[in-house]
Amino acid sequence: MFKGFRDFILRGNVVDLAVGVVIGAAFGAVVTSFTKDLLTPAIAAVVGKPDFSAIAYTVNGSKLMVGNFINAIISFLLVATAVYFAVVMPMNAVLARVNKSAPAAAPTTKPCPECATEIPLAARRCPNCTSPVNA
Repeated sequence: MFKGFRDFILRGNVVDLAVGVVIGAAFGAVVTSFTKDLLTPAIAAVVGKPDFSAIAYTVNGSKLMVGNFINAIISFLLVATAVYFAVVMPMNAVLARVNKSAPAAAPTTKPCPECATEIPLAARRCPNCTSPVNA
């Protein structure tokens, strides 16, 4: 009974997922703090108002909290920007260095001048149309 559970827990992708969730939660706290404590006050210094939650409209007795929605959009954009520039761009640069493509292999065939089929480089005569091919 416990052997199957142990095999499931110790499977590589489950452990990787658990580590990813923990790291993601910790990174989320860092990014949230970065946006709340650094970026939002910087925007407030430029715009003059750090919090838009006071913006609300009343329609037929219902209060529409437009300011909270604006705060959520700004927070999302700031978090997405921080994640892109702090994680995605550096990882893409690292992966581009690691995954440099191998140089293209030298061609092993050439086109026949008469019938345009591909023939081996060393061929002196095309096997399809039997025309002589210059070396």
